[in-house]
Amino acid sequence: MIQIRCKNNGITKSFNEGVSLLEVFQAFPELEFPYPAVSAKVNNSSQGLKFRVWQNRDVEFVDVRDNSGFRAYVRSLCFVLYKATQDVFPDSRLYMEHPISRGYFCNFKKADGQPASEEDVRRIEERMRDIVNQDMPFHRIESVTEEAVRIFRDRGLSDKARLLETSGQIYADYYTLGDTVDYYYGALVPSAGYLQVFGIEKYQQGMLLRVPDRHNPTQLAPLEQQPKTFEVFAEAVRWNVIMGLQNVGAVNQSCLKGDASKLIQVSEALQEKKIVQIAEDINERYHDQERPVRLVLITGPSSSGKTTFCKRLSIQLMACGLKPISFSTDDYFVNREDTPKFPDGRYDFENIKAVDSATMERDLKALLDGKRVEIPEYNFTTGKREYNGKRLQLGEGKILLIEGIHALNPMLTAQISDEFKYKVYISTLTAISLDDHNWIPTRDNRLLRRIIRDYNKGAFTARETIAQWPSVCEGEEKWIYPYQENADVMFNSALNIEFAVLRLHAEPILSAVPKNCPEYSEAHRLMKFIHYFIPVPDKEIPPTSIMREFVGGSSFKY
Repeated sequence: MIQIRCKNNGITKSFNEGVSLLEVFQAFPELEFPYPAVSAKVNNSSQGLKFRVWQNRDVEFVDVRDNSGFRAYVRSLCFVLYKATQDVFPDSRLYMEHPISRGYFCNFKKADGQPASEEDVRRIEERMRDIVNQDMPFHRIESVTEEAVRIFRDRGLSDKARLLETSGQIYADYYTLGDTVDYYYGALVPSAGYLQVFGIEKYQQGMLLRVPDRHNPTQLAPLEQQPKTFEVFAEAVRWNVIMGLQNVGAVNQSCLKGDASKLIQVSEALQEKKIVQIAEDINERYHDQERPVRLVLITGPSSSGKTTFCKRLSIQLMACGLKPISFSTDDYFVNREDTPKFPDGRYDFENIKAVDSATMERDLKALLDGKRVEIPEYNFTTGKREYNGKRLQLGEGKILLIEGIHALNPMLTAQISDEFKYKVYISTLTAISLDDHNWIPTRDNRLLRRIIRDYNKGAFTARETIAQWPSVCEGEEKWIYPYQENADVMFNSALNIEFAVLRLHAEPILSAVPKNCPEYSEAHRLMKFIHYFIPVPDKEIPPTSIMREFVGGSSFKY
């Protein structure tokens, strides 16, 4: 017999060795879940409910409101969608490309290369409902990697074969749903009957898979139109297709052939080209008599690379003949004791009220009027706003750049005419996928960046950064994302070889997270994820790269 402690209620019970998590859950009828449990954490490591336990363990059951539970639900839903497309349209191809509009964009091509029509989408959704109503079970199969590679290659799924071939793993897991085989890098729910809430509809030239609202899982997440964000993703995908790097297996193979340096150079060149285009657009607007830009507002979520982008844009603006001056909205933080707090007493630095917007707007108006203004500098050690003699003045040829997470929030510049503003949104939209059915969550890119930077600066351990991350993301949802589509231009700071470079930096930091803390679950997931990438040293990353803001070695002063 083994002992299993249920962390949801603190009760320990005895079970036979090899008991499944589903059987364990059923042995705790006193557990009251408002929504069905979809997965669990075993010793703080995420597992599916069919996972079998052979030794004493702590188990915590989760529903779709938990990050790991939500991921299990969405992965499973993707498999149902894939099976439905194969059943309705044999030999079709489905590409789960990226999150958008509170759902997931799917590029779908029938056997003749044509996209899905409205009627096609209706038939696919109808088949998905059939699979869910039949409560078709998911089965996980473990085999030697060579056998899994053969199975996928025989079925024409070369993207999965390449991923597993380059993973360096001796054994690999794959899943079946009826007669359909697929690969997923995390747990699935036990059966399709768990997936009651979903939608599928025509979107752009493909389909949008709609998923439950995390805060109210009985309903679909509200649809949000994001045409500018979609175009940034589409542009990245087009370049990946041109370079033959749509998935991690292709990137790994390229690195193994010795092409890592070329991939870095091309990625950096594409970013520099985009920065030049933005600078030239700003320069043209600066000399436009009807809408003369004097203020460039630069924003983006945490660890998107705002600071380095601002410095690189300044260089290109100087190459256009302008004289950029800059500061951060962080310099206008209120004193620490005046910072808004969460109900549990933690400081809410993402809150717009953490910025003294009245003082900042007053100074901006004075600068635009040609006055000389003393700009504060925030001392993060003392938690005080200080005036240390930094004075700015806009004159002939000068343009002001302001970067910060709230830069596009209308509250900061409500009294300044839009004709003077040029708004830039920095995104980190990872367009490369693990394989055709496993996209890479865009937040994982930023979280790994932040973990590495925080550690290198001696600010926080990986455990502390992971613990803070949910509140950071919650603040972004509330204070940043609602304004991203208002930008004049979006810049994607993600590089298609970035995870291969981050791996060598992240591994030792993540491995230090203790197994007996809740944050280990996320650290373990990230560690497992980055192991899909062939590691690449950062020596080829140029000193002006956005990546240098996080891994160190930048030629810019921060």
